[in-house]
Amino acid sequence: MKNTVETNLLLLRERIEKAALRVGRKAGEIRLMGASKTQPVDKIREAYAAGLTLFGENRVFEGAEKFRELPEDIELHLIGHLQRNKAKTAAEAYSCIQSIDKKSTVEAVCKYLSPESPVIRILLEVNTSGEESKQGCTDESQLYRLIDDLLPMKQVEIGGLMTIGPFTREEARIRKAFVMLRDLFEQCCTRYSELRLTELSMGMSSDFELAIEEGSTLVRVGTALFGSRDHG
Repeated sequence: MKNTVETNLLLLRERIEKAALRVGRKAGEIRLMGASKTQPVDKIREAYAAGLTLFGENRVFEGAEKFRELPEDIELHLIGHLQRNKAKTAAEAYSCIQSIDKKSTVEAVCKYLSPESPVIRILLEVNTSGEESKQGCTDESQLYRLIDDLLPMKQVEIGGLMTIGPFTREEARIRKAFVMLRDLFEQCCTRYSELRLTELSMGMSSDFELAIEEGSTLVRVGTALFGSRDHG
């Protein structure tokens, strides 16, 4: 009998495929990330054994510690807010930081990258819900200023945009947030054609199908994959 994580992964892939088909997309256009905050290493190993290699952690030190003992071909992203005093660990342990909204944060990370270090990929976080509890650029002018500030920095690659949908069951509000990010993404692709912007990271366990319908290329799923997490 298949384990729970493997079964959940199969069901998630089916749901991703159906959501993509509804809007004429291919499931292969969407990457599934296991959001593994507070999840034990054993569950992450189960997901990896079932074929998942992309994971995201919210807490810098927790993620770095857990994934130190996991296979090297795992792609690990930081999807939580990064404080500058944790920049060294972030630079060493993560291949992508999805939660950038300040130049100073990137500068702190770059201090720990040597000229020989691999370029670190970043996504720029946008607050599309207007909720004060969330991080991120709040409008297009702030986003453009951030990109302009980061363009001269050769040790980072701007890969796209990220958002967290509003905490609501109102589908119209959720879709509005995702449409806003997609529109900003398209504007950035036109305005900064020299950048290779490919990632539109939006959608979590409760709303990833709506996100896919609105153009997401990466969904960050925790509870629907691993089950309820231990709160700590």
